[in-house]
Amino acid sequence: MTEELQVFGFWSSPFSLRVELALKLKGLSYQYVEEDIANKSHLLLKYNPIYKMVPVFVHNGNPISESTIILEYIDEHWTTNPILPQHPYQRAQARFLAKCIDDKFFGAWRKAARSGREGRDKAIEEACKVLEAVENELKLDGNNKFFGGDRIGFVDIVGIFIGYWVPVMQTALGFEILSSQRFPKLSKWSEELINHSVVKEILPPKQDLFVYAQTLYRINTVGSKL
Repeated sequence: MTEELQVFGFWSSPFSLRVELALKLKGLSYQYVEEDIANKSHLLLKYNPIYKMVPVFVHNGNPISESTIILEYIDEHWTTNPILPQHPYQRAQARFLAKCIDDKFFGAWRKAARSGREGRDKAIEEACKVLEAVENELKLDGNNKFFGGDRIGFVDIVGIFIGYWVPVMQTALGFEILSSQRFPKLSKWSEELINHSVVKEILPPKQDLFVYAQTLYRINTVGSKL
């Protein structure tokens, strides 16, 4: 029986890209459905009526929302090429680090991007403190290039916003959070991640993301909601 897999996403969303990356690492074929965030489709609203957001993963007609929940579902259903560690403690640590990235880092990043100069410095330092904790968990030795060791794993997939989006968007917005001087291991990891053959297939073009970031946050500063 052929399984029907769909991903409802948005081209610049690191969250929907997480789902695509997990599926590609598993070697799974899927249909990608691009959403218009300003005019969401009836299917997206049907499949995710509570949050009304991308990504949504649909497996044989059954919708699943929230990117990290989708990643765990994919890993549990298709067990080849696992993305979560096999040991329960290591798996718990990976989940914790992913939650730290989503709850702490992403929140501080948004504050920095939205704030004027007065509030921005505080938000940048808050984001950097999270990155310090994340970098301390990154063990780069021997063949280990990623949080997942010698191959891309759960934390790498969740952290792709740090590895690709942040360098592009901080240039677009005129401030710096991720630097090779302060975060040498994360910078090296970022380079390995975005040059991985599977990752390169699905990353949005840097120039398009640069322009989008400038437009998005310029609009936001005059009162529009993300």
